[in-house]
Amino acid sequence: MASNKTLVPEAKAALEKFKMEAASEVGVNLTQGYNGDLTARQAGSIGGQMVKKMIESYENQMTTK
Repeated sequence: MASNKTLVPEAKAALEKFKMEAASEVGVNLTQGYNGDLTARQAGSIGGQMVKKMIESYENQMTTK
């Protein structure tokens, strides 16, 4: 079952900033708070961009070790 709870509550602000940056990179305008007017395509592109950046970061960490 999916949950929208942050596993590390201290990271909530950083995750929100990360989401806003990803949205900006794919050209989706987000506002603070509720964004229920987004299309599935827009929401998916934000999530996809976030995953892409997380994978890039992990790959970079692996190559520097």
